[in-house]
Amino acid sequence: MKHLIAFVSFLSLTLAALAQEVTNVSQDSSSVGVDSVKVKSVSCTLSGRVTDEDGKPLPLVAVKVEGQMAGGVTNLDGHYSFDFQSGDSVVVGYSLMGFERKKKVLVRPQGKLTWNVSLRSSGTDMGELTVTEVRRQMGSTQELSTEDLKRLPSTSGNAVEELVATQAGVSTHNELSSQYNVRGGSFDENCVYVNGVEIYRPLLVSSGQQEGLSVINSDMVERVQFSAGGFAVQYGDRMSSVLDITYRRPERHEGSVSGSLLGASIYDGFKAGKMSLSQGLRFKSNRYMLGSLQTKGEYDPSFLDYQAYLSWTPSKSWTIDVIGYISRNSYRFKPKDRTTKFGAMDDPKTLNVFFDGKEQDLFRTLFGSLSLTRALGSRSKLMLGASAFYTKERETYDIQGQYWLDVAEVSEQLGVGTYMEHARNLLTSKTQSVRATYSFHPGEHQILSGLQWKHEVVRENTREWEFRDSAGYSIPHTEDRLPLIYNLKSKQSIASNRLDFFLQDTWRHEASAGIFSINYGARLSHWSWNKETIISPRASIGFVPAANDNLTFRLATGIYYQAPFYKELRDTITADGATIVELNRDIKSQRSFQVVAATEYKFRVAERPFKFTTEAYYKAQSRLNPYNVDNVKVVYYGRNEGSGYVAGIDFKVFGEFVPGTDSWISFSLMKASMKLHGKTIPQPTDQRWNINFFFSDYFPGTERWKMTMKLAFAHGLPFGPPHSGLERYAFRAPAYRRVDIGMSYRLLRPVESRRRTGFGRNLRDAWIGLDCFNLFGLSNVSSYLWITDITNQQYAVPNYLTGRLINGRLTIEF
Repeated sequence: MKHLIAFVSFLSLTLAALAQEVTNVSQDSSSVGVDSVKVKSVSCTLSGRVTDEDGKPLPLVAVKVEGQMAGGVTNLDGHYSFDFQSGDSVVVGYSLMGFERKKKVLVRPQGKLTWNVSLRSSGTDMGELTVTEVRRQMGSTQELSTEDLKRLPSTSGNAVEELVATQAGVSTHNELSSQYNVRGGSFDENCVYVNGVEIYRPLLVSSGQQEGLSVINSDMVERVQFSAGGFAVQYGDRMSSVLDITYRRPERHEGSVSGSLLGASIYDGFKAGKMSLSQGLRFKSNRYMLGSLQTKGEYDPSFLDYQAYLSWTPSKSWTIDVIGYISRNSYRFKPKDRTTKFGAMDDPKTLNVFFDGKEQDLFRTLFGSLSLTRALGSRSKLMLGASAFYTKERETYDIQGQYWLDVAEVSEQLGVGTYMEHARNLLTSKTQSVRATYSFHPGEHQILSGLQWKHEVVRENTREWEFRDSAGYSIPHTEDRLPLIYNLKSKQSIASNRLDFFLQDTWRHEASAGIFSINYGARLSHWSWNKETIISPRASIGFVPAANDNLTFRLATGIYYQAPFYKELRDTITADGATIVELNRDIKSQRSFQVVAATEYKFRVAERPFKFTTEAYYKAQSRLNPYNVDNVKVVYYGRNEGSGYVAGIDFKVFGEFVPGTDSWISFSLMKASMKLHGKTIPQPTDQRWNINFFFSDYFPGTERWKMTMKLAFAHGLPFGPPHSGLERYAFRAPAYRRVDIGMSYRLLRPVESRRRTGFGRNLRDAWIGLDCFNLFGLSNVSSYLWITDITNQQYAVPNYLTGRLINGRLTIEF
């Protein structure tokens, strides 16, 4: 499929350009002739979409009208459109190297016609001739390949997010979580869309163990677009990144069944007439992985979800899309004991803890969306949509731990004590939205505008406290009472409305100097809670010089805001040892002026395509709302008290390190600094360097065996004592180091399935795999347990993540 794409694209685009010119000339000349002989010539428009057997779009397919110079080439989404002259019968051909040719006969065509085509792989041997090409990125958003999603060695069950975490400028420090940081931003600064609808994450999740399945079902994904900064105004008010997911509309009946030691999934999709339906059921249990943690006990996680995507095209002008989602993520845990060895070589220590109690968490989510799209001619389109998101979260635990802190070599006791942790946290969140978008394509321009109204309701009832006792003395120690070291209470509710409007234009122009792609626009938002109105202008330009089309230059700039949600409003006030939460109506959106400059150079090594990308960025931040991070829990100050900056540079080499497979390696340097209360300190996400490596390979002489490896090596993040300010973050965690490797064997190839009879003919593809998580058994730290002795000296005891594990998996596609 990848062979000869560069040659085909060059040839097809050249022929298409010549065909358009000749068609224009012939139309001009024919119109003159028509006037002279008074004969009317009928012109028609043919448009549609070309996909492969899996329903994935096929770019660069040559579409040609026989006997005419009319035709075109499909774009990256597989769409095509061109004008041609009618007749008694018109034959249209579709061809792409590596696929069987297809023809369609149109009998006396008139007006505007739509024809969607599915091409079958030819299964022919391409011999030694291999000509491939890598995708060029003209804007700030890149498209990620979904080819290997089902064969990735996945620890969280969320393959799309794990793929994003391997990109340049992206980092993760917890393999149990699907959360990721992008260029110094927090988890909350990442915006996620599914078919144009913004997706929300649970608010009470505090550890990777609690995280279930994300809304994104990788079996249903057709297209993944990601931007690490400098994105257009069509995306919402976030300061770090955008993940834009498009679900697939099946063109035929398809399905898959997958299973592993970590869970299972079932996917089914079909098309019946003008309607297509894809649906997926997933189950995940990370009990196997949690068994490798140092805290031993009874882990009982159970994560289940179902979602469906229905698309109906009653006519050529109307399309109706419906998405439904329901999930139930349950986490139960009864800890028993824990032994942790830590400290330096010359000062080793051991912590032994024996537990009583349990934790029970439940996260339930409902999500639905409806959109109606109306084509207003061949150049414009109007979409009306509505969506609703509901989540009900419960986090409860009562855990008592009796600990002994010793010097490892001499068994000298440094501390003996007890701590108790209690929580009854309940939260309900509802979000309804109505939106409208309008797109118009006049000539070289692509104008897009949108208007959205949101209604948000959040109700919280939280009660948390922590008690510590060391050698018979409670901490903090007083003579007349038994205080708690931490005590928080919150009972709040909020109802608010948001109104968003954006307008943008993308102008793509080819001049003698080269190809230009310019995007510019502005976004206007208003929030009723704090009466704040913000304007976010943004612009970007991409340029491919005619003197060297292997080079691409990009520049993006704009003002980006982080519109506060419920967590950012919570301002804590402590009096007499008790902490209460008040919602800050004076809170403002965090603001960031960003500049991103990038270069991309395409080259070939041993006739294989590569590209080297460099992106430098600077973010000048103001009105920052500082926050603390513990595991994956983000707790905000609830006040705009800081200012700062983030500066860095990303390097990435992408290409076919091995013929026929995509691999990449990225290296990032960054500094995130903040000025808080007159003191300059590192931000909680100040990660000075990061290396991501994704490598895939086929065994020599066969395409049945495939290996996939992910490597993450990231600088440690700042940390400090719990329930304290960022000013006390005087320590830095050790680097996160992890290698996951997966081996897959192809039991059945698509070409072989067509030779089978009976039920075997329905089996299209089958893989069996073996994964090794944390190949080198390295100990990574997710957070710290702080132990205090009677002298008030604190010890940071690391909470280590999972160890080395083996996972087996099986995937069968129909």
